[in-house]
Amino acid sequence: MAALPEEVKQAWDNRDGAVVLTTTSPKGWPNSIYATCVSLFDDKIIVADNYFAKTRENIQSGGKMASVLFITKEGKAYQIKGTIEYYTTGPVFDNMKSWNPEKHPGHAAAAVCIEMIYSGSEKLL
Repeated sequence: MAALPEEVKQAWDNRDGAVVLTTTSPKGWPNSIYATCVSLFDDKIIVADNYFAKTRENIQSGGKMASVLFITKEGKAYQIKGTIEYYTTGPVFDNMKSWNPEKHPGHAAAAVCIEMIYSGSEKLL
């Protein structure tokens, strides 16, 4: 897993709206969702599983790859690609519970472990 470059950390802090999380089934079928309950933790993108259905199914059935797409307030797009992990206990889960709004169930924390980063067609990592 790679560390998040400072440019991307700043862009993350300046993102506009929801992110798009894409997972794949073991057969490679993609599924994309909008996610608003997100954070950085330990150089991973954390997405709270509040209402996952197909996303949870993809992860639990063995889909290993994911991407997170977000845009900054200035309109610059970033895509982070990597493997996905799913936590129902432990430090990543506890971190998610600390910022996830209480009105949402927070069943688990999905963590995208960063392997590649793009801004447009430019590969940053």
